[in-house]
Amino acid sequence: MKKICVYCGSRTPNDTELSSLAVEAGKQIARNGWSIVYGGGKVGMMGLVANAALEGNGEVIGIIPTALKKAEVVHTGVTTLHETQDMHTRKAMMESISDAFVVLPGGYGTLDEFFEILTWRQLGIHNKPIILINKNGYFDGLQVFVDKALDENFITDKSVSLFHIVPELEDCFEILNSEL
Repeated sequence: MKKICVYCGSRTPNDTELSSLAVEAGKQIARNGWSIVYGGGKVGMMGLVANAALEGNGEVIGIIPTALKKAEVVHTGVTTLHETQDMHTRKAMMESISDAFVVLPGGYGTLDEFFEILTWRQLGIHNKPIILINKNGYFDGLQVFVDKALDENFITDKSVSLFHIVPELEDCFEILNSEL
């Protein structure tokens, strides 16, 4: 069974379409017979993804550091819950058991996870798909950054090809189906 790591916010966005995206992502991952690997929280976008997958009889694997169990309100209803000593261990475990990475809207933590997993791919630590879903232009600023970094020669065309930015969830599943 393929395991899809979902990075997303631990807060609920103002844009209800982003919340709907989280629910639909969880449903579709479960519908495809894939497992979700995520941060282990029951609130915000994380909770929406996990609950939607669980409602669809999907497997949900939460990985949460001890220090965040209260802050992210740990989801005790997931299929499997791993508790780690720190964020570094959490991120390494998420990478080691996942076959692909899907990035939904979120805040600093979501971007931290995205950039770390992207850097690991650039360094050859893994060669797994990374897909950002740019619903309602959420990641437009990131695309501007990537274009500027490319223009300034801080990254190469090869670096840009290490991940995908897509506008809709359907585009994400097309990539996952072709690369997994």
